Parts: sequence; structure tokens; C-alpha cells
Amino acid sequence: MNQDALDIYTDYLISTFGSATATGLASMLDGAISHDQVTRFLSERDYTSRDLWLQVKSTVREIEQPDAVLIFDDTIQEKAWTDESELICWHYDHCANRTVKGVNLLNALYSSSGVSVPVDFRLIRKPLQFCDVATRRAKRASEVTKNERLQEMFRQALQNQLMFRYVLMDSWFASKENFALILSKHKQFVAVLKDNRLVALSQADKEQGRFVRVDSLQLADKQAVRGWLKGFEHEVLLVGRVFTNKDGSTGRLRLVCSDLTCDGERVADLHQKRWKIEEFHKSLKSNAALAKSPTRTLRTQSNHVFLSICAVFKLECLKRAHKLNHFALRAKLYVEALQHAFGELRRLKAAAA
Repeated sequence: MNQDALDIYTDYLISTFGSATATGLASMLDGAISHDQVTRFLSERDYTSRDLWLQVKSTVREIEQPDAVLIFDDTIQEKAWTDESELICWHYDHCANRTVKGVNLLNALYSSSGVSVPVDFRLIRKPLQFCDVATRRAKRASEVTKNERLQEMFRQALQNQLMFRYVLMDSWFASKENFALILSKHKQFVAVLKDNRLVALSQADKEQGRFVRVDSLQLADKQAVRGWLKGFEHEVLLVGRVFTNKDGSTGRLRLVCSDLTCDGERVADLHQKRWKIEEFHKSLKSNAALAKSPTRTLRTQSNHVFLSICAVFKLECLKRAHKLNHFALRAKLYVEALQHAFGELRRLKAAAA
């Protein structure tokens, strides 16, 4: 990989407040590199999670701790006006509660010592096309499920000798298969459960098939009870979370944790760390021009996503050095840009007078 080109392009993604184009980058550098050179860099080969690991590995080794957490979650970047393909297609967005057209990205974020580093990613592609019998509309499907992708990424983290204790997930990834894999590798998990998951609160209930919905458990905030998930042989800890929404309503979550040495307070603290990946996704969309590239081929579109991830990692490194969060760093750049533009305008006016 051309490291100089990567540094220039990711700096551009952080600096730009408009579209991220090859011609825009060339113009910003006064022709020091041509737009053709930028296009060739984006087109030369596919950049993968292995390339990401090579970028972040040294930082990970500086911050890693045995009790660190590995967080999995996906996000959708809407691209409503881009031509549909196996990469940019329709996905169900649980936040918007509707299907949206865009890029679906599954990330693994490593959080340790107050630093959060992306260590793996998968772009969710849907190359299989079929006709839905009920609606008679053309649809797309992936060859591999997102849960299978998560399992690939978890195994890769172990192969990279990443040091962590807990895996954090939301309800989409709270499958028995994922739980079993994590425990088989001597790691622990904390996940959100869907309301309809069935649990038994005693060994006798489990053996006699007396399971109840987890949302029927009236657990107070951070209250923990032991139990069994239906179809999962290991005893787990079930923890309630109660919180107030912005509109004043009360919200509830039910967490599951495999580490029976934890109490409710510890599980709640671990689950709170999952918010780090939400912050990562927000920065990816707001501070790294994820949606602002007009690239048209699958390779250049995919590579732009990879470089946006690298740009957010660069912001995290700057955050460590300057003690400013990603948005404060970008605001500082914006003020500097405004000051320069204002000064240049005053000089132009003076010259015209």
C-alpha cells in the first residue's frame, strides 16, 4: 500500500467540509498530485481488514489490557441517489424502522485504556438476486449472514492475538451460536436480549421446559438474577436496566452476561462501554466524509469506506495527543479554515480598492 497516499487521502477526508473528490484533493494541493493519481490509488487493489490491522496494530499493542472489551455492531450509511449494486442496496435499518438504500458496514471496535480502535470490518454485500414471491419485487441477499461475519471477525481477533476479556453486542448478534463460540475460546460476553427470548430461572424449570419471556421478569435497574436461555446449556446472568428516554418515557433493557462472577453494577458498566461503537459510527459519518464520495465502482466505493475508517482511527490518535474529542478537533479545523478564508477575502477587497 502507498502509505503516503493513504495519509494524504485520510487527512483530506478529515479536513474537507464538502464532497470528497479526486479533483477536490488535487486542487487543494495545488496540483502537487493529480486527480488521476488519486483515482489510481483508490482503484489499484481491494483494501481489506488485514490492511486495517496493519495500520492500527502498533497502537493496539500500546493500549491493550487483559480486561479490555471487543465490541461488534453494524451501521448503515444511506446513499439514496447512488446506483444500486451488491454493495449499495437495500437494508433494514432498525433505528429508522424501515429499509434504506445504502452501505451496510459491520465493525469490530477494540476499547482499552480509554482509547477505542477499529480492528476489523466487513462490508455487507448482497450479490444474490431473486424475486420475492409475495411482493413480486426483485430483492438481494448475502451469501453469508452477519452473524457468520461476526464469527469470522472474532476468530481473526484471536488469530491477531488481541488481548481482551469481554465481547459486547446488541440483540441482533445475541445468538446461541455466537455465545457458544465466545465461551469455547475462554472469553465472556455481555449482550442485549430481545423481549421475546425465553429463560428459565432454575435448573428444575429448565429441565421441565418451563420457560418464560425475558420481558416478563420485573427486574429493577441493575438487578441481577441467574438463569438459563432456552437452547443454551450454560448458566448466565440476567440483568435489568431501566432508564428515562428524552421524551420522559421509561425504557427497559434486559442484558445477559456469561461471567457469573459479575454483579448487576459490573454488567451495567460493561454494557455502557458498548456506546463507544455508537460514537465511532457517528464520527465515521460526520467527521470522515463516509457518504461524501461520488466514487462509482465497487472497488473505489469499498476502498473509500476503508479509508474513512482509517481517518477516524487517525482522529482517535489525535484525541490521545491533544485531549480533544473528534468533533472538537474538527471544529478547530473549521475555525482555522474560516479565519483563513476571511483573511483572504479582506486581502482581495484591499487589492480591488
